[in-house]
Amino acid sequence: MFDYCVSIMDGREFEWESQLRFYWDKEADELIIRQCTGEFGYGYEYMGLNGRLVITPLTDRIYLTLTQALSMKLGGAPAGPAGTGKTETIKDLAKALGLLCIVTNCGEGMDYKVGPFHRQTHVKKSLDLFDPFISRPMAKREIDSII
Repeated sequence: MFDYCVSIMDGREFEWESQLRFYWDKEADELIIRQCTGEFGYGYEYMGLNGRLVITPLTDRIYLTLTQALSMKLGGAPAGPAGTGKTETIKDLAKALGLLCIVTNCGEGMDYKVGPFHRQTHVKKSLDLFDPFISRPMAKREIDSII
C-alpha cells in the first residue's frame, strides 16, 4: 500500500515540488502551473465537463516526467502494455494544463507524407499524441520524430 500521509514542513521539499500546482500571478494576470522546475502558462482550452482520471502514484510520476520533458522543450514516449492508460493519462495532463490534445492514430498507411498536414494543423499551445507510436517500425518512427 501507499502511504499518503506525508508531512511537508518546507515549500522546497520534493513531495510538494513534485505535485502539479496552480498559482495566480497578479502582475501578469495569468494562471501559472508549476511542477518541480517546470513552469507553464495555462492554455485556457475548454474541454467540456467530462471526468478526470484518478490520481495515483503512477499518474503522478508520468505527469512529473512529461512536465519536466516539456519544460526542456522535449517530448515523451510512455511505454507499457496496451490498455494501461498511457494515452488517457497524457490526455488528462493536457486537460490539467488547459491544452488541446491532438491525437493522431498511427496506422500502417501513415508515412512521411503526413508531415505537411501535421504542420498545418499544429496549434502552438497543444500536446500532440501519436498513438500507438511505439508499435511502428523503427525507420518510420525516425521519420515521424523528424516531422
